[in-house]
Amino acid sequence: MLGLGAIAALLPVASTDQAQPPAPTIVKPPRLKPGDTIGIISPAGATFESTDLDIVMDAVRGLDLIPRPAPHVLAQYGYLAGRDRDRADDINQFFTDPDIAALLPIRGDWGSARVLPHLDYDVIRQNPKIIVGFSDLTALLLGITAQTGLVTFHGPNGLTAWRPDQVVPFRQVLFEGQRLTFENQPVADDRDRLMQTRLRVQTVTSGQARGRLLGGNLSVLTGLVGSPYLPDLTGAILFVEDVGEPIYRIDRMLTHLKLAGVLEGLAGFVFGQCTNCGPSGGYGGLTLEAVLQDHIAPLGIPAWANAAIGHLEPILTLPLGTEVTMDADAGRMVMQEAAIAE
Repeated sequence: MLGLGAIAALLPVASTDQAQPPAPTIVKPPRLKPGDTIGIISPAGATFESTDLDIVMDAVRGLDLIPRPAPHVLAQYGYLAGRDRDRADDINQFFTDPDIAALLPIRGDWGSARVLPHLDYDVIRQNPKIIVGFSDLTALLLGITAQTGLVTFHGPNGLTAWRPDQVVPFRQVLFEGQRLTFENQPVADDRDRLMQTRLRVQTVTSGQARGRLLGGNLSVLTGLVGSPYLPDLTGAILFVEDVGEPIYRIDRMLTHLKLAGVLEGLAGFVFGQCTNCGPSGGYGGLTLEAVLQDHIAPLGIPAWANAAIGHLEPILTLPLGTEVTMDADAGRMVMQEAAIAE
């Protein structure tokens, strides 16, 4: 009879140092031009009022573009905009269609992650197009970038405000291929004050960094950990934001990222807005600042918080997958390359 030691010696040893597959080569989509056709999609939450679709179509026309709603854009399956495969088929169809230049979602809510297994990534890779959105769309953007290398855009959904302070940078990035500088701008209440009171830069760790910009909604991004739809964040500048989350849940999500090794190897870190977040549930009242000191400061990388990124207007158009530099003391990110094909 074999002893336990002998039996253990016969068992296969699981490797804990498995090589990650190489990241896809970065692919940039063609720029937008006046008169291009924009596919309007609903990859997540259902649109219950058809007026919302009309509003988005008017916004697209206001950008000198032509709107084309997807076949299932007003479908409903409970709180979702139709069945997972139907929502994915709309995306696949628009990437295949040579007349479609970009894809714009009506809204976020929840459901983008459910379509990821049904997307045709070979088609997407071979037909690069602009796709833009934020909040729940984080899953769709990061999943496509992880699987294809396509530069995607953390930016407006269709039902955002589309005022000049949002439209101008949208045009500069996606129509003109400009390399923008992103930094907090004084809000209206502060413009006649001697000091800035809102959107103040909160430096966690001083310094400057350079890397591929990746990120989005923290809750959604955390839900991709362990899947093939989260890009390799080694050497990246990661930004996150959230809405309506008690601080203890932000703490839990950052703990999850740390335990999963996601935070190791980052070049830099930016925390945007946590809208309607605060201590609750009897967890002792830790502040977001304290949580960032616990999880981010020990990384020793340039990091800052309170960036004007998140569920607030204007929604910035941030390219995912291209090189940026960041300055954690100034609270600034600078695009080092155009995000669209030259």
